[in-house]
Amino acid sequence: MHTVMWTFRLAGTPDGDQLVDTIRASAPMYYGVPGLIRKYYCLALERREAVGIYLWRSREDAERFYTPQWRDMVTARWGAAPERQDWDTPVVVESGESKLVVDG
Repeated sequence: MHTVMWTFRLAGTPDGDQLVDTIRASAPMYYGVPGLIRKYYCLALERREAVGIYLWRSREDAERFYTPQWRDMVTARWGAAPERQDWDTPVVVESGESKLVVDG
């Protein structure tokens, strides 16, 4: 598995309610994305940051999804170009199910 985190630096004083509305409007576009297991939206208003965390079946799935058009769209949505971080994700703990998901 592979995890990608995109961090967006928000300008000015972010409005939490408005950001949640933006998130809710954009979330359905991630339904049924090939290779995407889970996506988290995170807000750190005190740091003026929005973060998207994506868990993928593989790095290749992530690379196919993050096109220049996707980057342009999210940059326009959040008003800032995102910064990307990648991690290999060998184990995920599904706490509610008391199970481990092991890559490979």
